[in-house]
Amino acid sequence: MDPTPPKTAATSQHPTTTTTITRTTIHTAGESTAHLRTTTTTAAPTVTMSSPDLADLLPSSYKSLITSWLAEDCPSLDPAGYVVGSSPRTATLFAKSNGILAGVPFFTEVFTQCGCTVTWHLSEGSAVAPTPGNPIRVATVSGPTRQLLLGERVALNALARCSGVATASNEMVELVRGAGYTGILAGTRKTTPGFRVVEKYGMLVGGADAHRHDLSSMIMLKDNHIWARGSITEAVRAARKVGGFALKIEVEVDSEEGADEAIEAGADVVMLDNFGGEGLKVAAKAIRGRWEGKKGVLLECSGGLTRENVREYVCNDIDIISTSAIHQGVPHVDFSLKIDH
Repeated sequence: MDPTPPKTAATSQHPTTTTTITRTTIHTAGESTAHLRTTTTTAAPTVTMSSPDLADLLPSSYKSLITSWLAEDCPSLDPAGYVVGSSPRTATLFAKSNGILAGVPFFTEVFTQCGCTVTWHLSEGSAVAPTPGNPIRVATVSGPTRQLLLGERVALNALARCSGVATASNEMVELVRGAGYTGILAGTRKTTPGFRVVEKYGMLVGGADAHRHDLSSMIMLKDNHIWARGSITEAVRAARKVGGFALKIEVEVDSEEGADEAIEAGADVVMLDNFGGEGLKVAAKAIRGRWEGKKGVLLECSGGLTRENVREYVCNDIDIISTSAIHQGVPHVDFSLKIDH
């Protein structure tokens, strides 16, 4: 598997960063401004997609997923493709709204499958800030005209959505860090069916944790599991029997008593669900006090957290703050692809 975009620019005119995304470079129509976020890593004025790279996380199946997107968009004949023909052309990708650039591997693979090549002028994780009437030049795509237009909308949709998730994730990370939180800001599994890999990837580019990727990557026992099994203890015992040592077990609880039972039963992570901000802080402190030095467990809070209220939940007795607000219903970043003329 070689998920790294096959055609990328080796250098750029703008000082940028790599995909560590703890440091981004804001690109405007006339200048580039380095903006430190959570580290002091410096960045050379070079755009590279060399390993280690977030694209190296992607499964080989993402390419077949993109094949299905193209098949969905053109299941039969392409009359508009006949109109433009197959003469070679070059098109420019522009960023038209503020955000974090994310989704480079998906955009590149769409055009690779269409027989085109992509040259990137900005690195993934860069922040773009176009001014009115002055979009930012992000990449160029070259190939047969019909193939450029065949991949255009599919590629733009993936890039816009992934960048939107990265942008929302980055903004939320900034909010909790600004409020003094030192733990993990994570997404959830409330993703779009068939599009999860894109949205989880966007969370990572934006600096958030993607949380569990699927049902196989961690055992999460929610209220329905517990009600169906009869008790937290019985549910954890059954999960441990089949999950073994390799899978962590997380239990969702709505009370301190539930948290204590989950920890005693051997849960690795306890999610305090739908606690109010002040109630959460009191409960987390009390749970930490009772179990300090006895059993190691991570505490997570979730349920109803948004940009507007997340500061109320900031508490360093909590290891993980998880929210779907960084990926569900977030605005897209606006991009356009224009054939040079």
